[in-house]
Amino acid sequence: MAQSVLSLQIAMPGVDQILSFIIQQGADELRLGTDDEPQAFAQGVRRHFTMAKTPDAVLRHLLGDVLSKDREALLVKQPLLSFSYEARGIGTFDVTVEARKTGGLNVTFTQSTGSPASPPEPEPAVAASVTHAMSTPIQSVSRETTIDSVASTLRCTAQLRVLVEQAVLQRASDIHAADNEPVYIRVDGQLKPINKGSCTSVESLFQLDEALRDQLLRGVAVEAAIGTSARERLRITLYQASAGLTAAIRLLPAEAPTLAELQLPLNLANLAELPNGLVLLCGATGSGKSSTLAALSRHALEQRSILLVTLEDPIEFQLRASSQSIVRQRQIGRDTKSFTAGLRDALRSDPDIIVVGELRDPETIRLALTAAETGHLVLASIHSGSATACVERVVDAYPADQRSQIRVQLADALRAVVVQRLLPRHRGSGRIAALEVLRVNRAVSNVIREAKTAQLGTLLQAGKREGMISLERCLADYVQSGAVSLEQARAAANDADSLTMYLAK
Repeated sequence: MAQSVLSLQIAMPGVDQILSFIIQQGADELRLGTDDEPQAFAQGVRRHFTMAKTPDAVLRHLLGDVLSKDREALLVKQPLLSFSYEARGIGTFDVTVEARKTGGLNVTFTQSTGSPASPPEPEPAVAASVTHAMSTPIQSVSRETTIDSVASTLRCTAQLRVLVEQAVLQRASDIHAADNEPVYIRVDGQLKPINKGSCTSVESLFQLDEALRDQLLRGVAVEAAIGTSARERLRITLYQASAGLTAAIRLLPAEAPTLAELQLPLNLANLAELPNGLVLLCGATGSGKSSTLAALSRHALEQRSILLVTLEDPIEFQLRASSQSIVRQRQIGRDTKSFTAGLRDALRSDPDIIVVGELRDPETIRLALTAAETGHLVLASIHSGSATACVERVVDAYPADQRSQIRVQLADALRAVVVQRLLPRHRGSGRIAALEVLRVNRAVSNVIREAKTAQLGTLLQAGKREGMISLERCLADYVQSGAVSLEQARAAANDADSLTMYLAK
């Protein structure tokens, strides 16, 4: 056994052994860093993977011929290299090597489009040799939520179409169904049964085929977007729960809304007209981030001569090109493996604007910052409840030794942070968007760079002339105009004392 392990290590670089193992377990990306624990990802989602930290000498030994002398010499002249690497018996990988300013390396291997879905079954010695070399066990990589090709088999059945028509008549934003339970709809943020006493079957609602049904029963959730007519599209999430098969359905207009149709309290059109930089849309799930991103994209396509590339999970709104603009919409899992891979592709496709459906991980954030710094306008969403929390979330995504560098990049690249919340109207029907808008001027940039983000609230209050507004100021304006009730405003506010202060003015 020892002899076979030794011969394997001589024949195959150490990184090939790790790549073979994680690909066999369903991951498509490996991230390595000096003094960091290796990490595995599948379609941008981190997978359970345990391996010892790699000091610089160990990392360079693992990389072997991947980091040749010529490439090491290039790293001295340019801090970021991108190239392809053919792992023996596994497939081709896109590789990025970044030289840290503080010393050491960041290295990412991403399985190239067209590479085998999985490598040949490894001999037991592969896993054994990797474990022995790192003196720690490697745990299996588990598959979690994914968008699989079988999702394309979803169809809009007659039963589903009737259900959607009923929901549309009641102005619903979402439909929730589960086996042998009544169907619920969400109207103005509140859930209510659509047909009291009537139950449904998710399997019959979508006429699931055997492959898709088996995937769901294995605990793998599926997301997809389908059209029901020329007027509506559905974003569907199917998953297994204790009640049985379950469906969450978001109702979307087939075409992206205009900024005017969103009736936002501030005009955000000039954000889509910026020549470059990073604009972040923040808020919880269901706060309207995707609608605002789509409206900004539509405005840019109509008003500018641009190539706009989107990365979405899944595609929700259909964007239309104009006589002077081009749009390329890409769906994660169908058109590209992950947000990270899609961003790398986008940077090589001559875009003017890149729209990222969600910033999920450090590598995607890093690439978005790089794109913004190199002359592109990047519009992206991220889950955060305030402008201050958004800045800290981006920075905290990185290890402590990298945060100073990220603050500098963010201070230079960030142009605006928009936080959005939807509240029910106090009078009449429907919901209204409350905004917090932080625009990055010299003072804001300095605060971010110097890690003094606690001062952003003060800058928000003082920046009204530059188009800034705090969430509490916006909520107070709504209460005073009668658009939102005081109770709803207090529930939505981040700082109740600030809301009280604005209401007293």
